[in-house]
Amino acid sequence: MKLLNIDHVPGKELEALGIVKGTVVHTKNIGRDFMAAMKTLVGGELVGYTQMLNEARQIAIKRMVDEAEEMGADAVINIRYGTSSVMSGAAEVIAYGTAVKFL
Repeated sequence: MKLLNIDHVPGKELEALGIVKGTVVHTKNIGRDFMAAMKTLVGGELVGYTQMLNEARQIAIKRMVDEAEEMGADAVINIRYGTSSVMSGAAEVIAYGTAVKFL
């Protein structure tokens, strides 16, 4: 499965199958939340939250790919991500794009 954030596949004729998406709401445990709160006092990267968002993006991508495969797609093009805070320490991540079949 090709995953591209462009709106075409060079050298390929495409049939658009439709929009596909994967979404997840992900959180870290209370220990990581506490450590992140302490880190805000001195500044710097909140590594626990960076890891949380990376894990969430991977889950969202897998769910998007699973949906595309169910449609018989060869690729997902024009992929985009969205993130929003659901509550303290929890974020929703969505990955979406257009499922296509090569002709």
